[in-house]
Amino acid sequence: MGPRRSIVVVLLGLIVSGLIMAFAPEPTSGNEAGSNLPESAESARAEALLDELPQADEAPAIVVFSREGGLSPEDLTALGERSQAIGAELDLEASPPVPSENGAAAIVAIPVKTGLSNDDNAELVEQIREVARADLPDGVKAEVTGAPAVQADLGAVFDGADVRLLAVTAAVVAVLLIITYRSPWLWLVPLTVIGIGDRVAARTPEGISGAFGLEIDGSITGITSVLVFGAGTNYALLLIARYREELRRHDSRHEAMQTAVGGAAPAILSSSGTVVLALLSLLIADSPFVSGIGLAGAIGIVIAVAFALLVLPSAMVLPGRWLFWPFVPRNGDEDPSERGWWFRVGSTVTSRPWPVAIASLGVLTAMAAGALTLTTGLGQSEQFLDTPESIQAQETLRAGFPAGISAPTVVATSPDQVEAVTAAASEVSGVESARPAGASDDVAEVQVVLSVAPESDEALTAIEDLRTAVQDVDPDALVGGPDAQALDEAQTAADDRATVIPIVLAIVLIMLLVLLRSVVAAAILCATTVLSYLSALGVGWLLFDNVLGWSAMDVSTPLLAFIFLVALGVDYNIFLTARAREEMALTGDATGSIVKALAVTGGVITSAGVLLAAVFTVLGVLPLVLLAQLGVVVGFGVLLDTVLVRGVATPALVALCGRRFWWPSKLSR
Repeated sequence: MGPRRSIVVVLLGLIVSGLIMAFAPEPTSGNEAGSNLPESAESARAEALLDELPQADEAPAIVVFSREGGLSPEDLTALGERSQAIGAELDLEASPPVPSENGAAAIVAIPVKTGLSNDDNAELVEQIREVARADLPDGVKAEVTGAPAVQADLGAVFDGADVRLLAVTAAVVAVLLIITYRSPWLWLVPLTVIGIGDRVAARTPEGISGAFGLEIDGSITGITSVLVFGAGTNYALLLIARYREELRRHDSRHEAMQTAVGGAAPAILSSSGTVVLALLSLLIADSPFVSGIGLAGAIGIVIAVAFALLVLPSAMVLPGRWLFWPFVPRNGDEDPSERGWWFRVGSTVTSRPWPVAIASLGVLTAMAAGALTLTTGLGQSEQFLDTPESIQAQETLRAGFPAGISAPTVVATSPDQVEAVTAAASEVSGVESARPAGASDDVAEVQVVLSVAPESDEALTAIEDLRTAVQDVDPDALVGGPDAQALDEAQTAADDRATVIPIVLAIVLIMLLVLLRSVVAAAILCATTVLSYLSALGVGWLLFDNVLGWSAMDVSTPLLAFIFLVALGVDYNIFLTARAREEMALTGDATGSIVKALAVTGGVITSAGVLLAAVFTVLGVLPLVLLAQLGVVVGFGVLLDTVLVRGVATPALVALCGRRFWWPSKLSR
């Protein structure tokens, strides 16, 4: 961090960042990116078996024609001409229009190749929509649904998403940094360094994806970008706060930064190490989407820490003290934390620890009670904040056809069991029809149309009953299709939570034990962080269910929220208690040390918490319910950790325990 070395470090950081962003391979994206379905799931195995059939590489795009009040015979004649035009203009095999029994709608099925890239599929779906709408009778509406259309609409959600997400995130961070430092230019240094680090962190997983053929999608890169930007800025805030503190004790800004890095680095490395290990634990999850976030997020956090501890210190010392203008810290200046807001809060809380601890923990417990009624599993039509055409078309379709006709359930069986499996499937409650749909020498397909709404509770129950019925006839039969996938995804998510959550808790406990060398401190901090997670989940669910009208949380939301809140939430307790441990070693006063630590770190941790909460809320700019739910739960949970847990509950509990808080380290004696 000397004058020349600082310049070299900054230049090296810019050069390496430029090389990574310029030459990293382009990412691999595909139909399975973002999937919660592992290859071992029954629906995935059914799909793999049915891929052997001659027409397995096709999925139907369904054009739904409708008119308010019903279609007339003249309309059906015109729709027949439209069907022929689709086939002729797009060189596709379009079926004749099939009207519903009540005349409310008619459908045309168009087989579409399933191996197309996202861009090619989206272009073909748009062409189908344009041709289907051309020259229709006045009042007749054409909408396109089916698996290809849903895939195209999902891809459209992320068109320009990176730029939009980055712009909003950078704007939020810039505003909050200006408010925090009250300087017209100081905010530019951390924002620039972390912004470059975020781009490097985004391109690195994308480059790995392109190099190894791993599929990645916009939701994974979006979540990773927000995570890196938020965590990286948190680390920058902590380092800059310690640097400003040391500038009041040193004439040389280089010595001040060296001391600041030495003091802040252990807490930053401990907290970031906890986050990285927690994210890496997601690699054992069966859900490809969850494990993809784990890998991308872990890489991103490592890069964010590297920029915060290597590039940022050098960038901060180059301009000199004037960077803090108009509030320039000078050697010998009084430390304002001794008379600040958080010093008064700490003194008040620790003077009445029993009532404060009971009240704060009671509030958290009451909030957590909302999680007792939580349900997971969004239907396909509930995954978008704005309803796209493919979902609207399904609603139109249900007015005249069986609910499951746009996404039929499939059964993979042996050719000699087709008739028995078809008969068994037809007898299941919730099944509208079942028919053979193709066979090869080794496998046959039975197509089943459900009469209940896709991915509803009734549909999932029907799938369970269907599996039981067909496997009684053919034990090797496998049931697949969208409803079966939804059921398997829900079970996969439940299994992942049962596996990953205990591992993450063990990681957090071990990291706290290593840093604080206290069993009591580690247990208390871990317990309060988990309680704040449950509180955020409970309040989030009450908001989603009673205010926003969402019937469930996405299956991935509880686990991802747990990882981010427990791993990131414990950061603030680490920053607080690590500083308290320093003070405890100097004074031997447990209560005084936590008050001093809160006074010194309170402002920066509050700023960091507000910033991180705001950054996660930015996920709402992407119109997916999963990302909106994740942003709300994590954002609210971070605020709880910042204000109630770290600012009130933890100091009160430390005051209650006294020296015993540091047991069995020598500080407890």
